[in-house]
Amino acid sequence: MALTHSPEQPGSISRPERHTLLELAEASIRHGLKRGRSSTVDPLTYPTKLQARQACFVTLERNGNLRGCIGHLEAIQPLVQDVVENAFAAAFRDPRFPPLSEAEMVGLEIHISVLTPATPLEFSSEQDLFSRIRPGIDGLILEEREHRGTFLPSVWESLPNPGNFIQQLKLKAGLPADYWSNTLRIFRYQTESFSRDDL
Repeated sequence: MALTHSPEQPGSISRPERHTLLELAEASIRHGLKRGRSSTVDPLTYPTKLQARQACFVTLERNGNLRGCIGHLEAIQPLVQDVVENAFAAAFRDPRFPPLSEAEMVGLEIHISVLTPATPLEFSSEQDLFSRIRPGIDGLILEEREHRGTFLPSVWESLPNPGNFIQQLKLKAGLPADYWSNTLRIFRYQTESFSRDDL
């Protein structure tokens, strides 16, 4: 699946805007617990920056453990709408976990990562690729025919070595860890990430 790139670059999200997005994410999850579907939002009632088409991921954690993570790599809708839909999906549609229960709302941490548009990374070999990616900064998307996978920049915390990072990304995309091809494509992006601890 080819990437489409939005011309809109996310700017820095202010503290009140971060608070709004986190409130929307939690409200969507609570709505999902009661109604079994995502809440709805009218983007035009929010600040202009939050109306802009931007892609995001919503990550849920409990007791320091992942509890769900869903998002979009392409900017397909207003940021407020993306947050609301991805929060619901992270809580109830992540295939790695059962649907979130009411009891799990206690201690649930919501993290939002707003993505910059992805750009292709040029490299001549796997070693050259390792030298061009920036640990702790770059999120990566790997594409090879029907295979595709991504790691957010936060994954560098558990995989700080570029070689291991790429190997695990290949596995996530459904490829062998030692796979290499001249048709392999890598895109990179950055994120602006925040949770309630950052407010």
